[in-house]
Amino acid sequence: MNRGGYVYIMTNKSRGVLYIGVTSQIEARTFQHRNGTGSAFCKKYGLDKLVLVETFPTIEEAIAREKAMKAWKRQWKIELVEASNPSWEDLTAHIL
Repeated sequence: MNRGGYVYIMTNKSRGVLYIGVTSQIEARTFQHRNGTGSAFCKKYGLDKLVLVETFPTIEEAIAREKAMKAWKRQWKIELVEASNPSWEDLTAHIL
């Protein structure tokens, strides 16, 4: 069975520190980040707001998108978030 994948961005505030991640289980991964067990980077900077989620049919496509986004300039990442989430709302409630 081929599972889909998600690319997501976590932050601590509007236009704050950004973390781009990839997962096949967005609910579980978001929970981990919010509880300080997701990644050392998110824990260090208090990144507990999910501000962007992109869905892909396969995890391989999600991984390719994550790698591409990580190479982007910071401003492009901010513009991507603001195109779909201009108020930088925490999307966690929408996925749980």
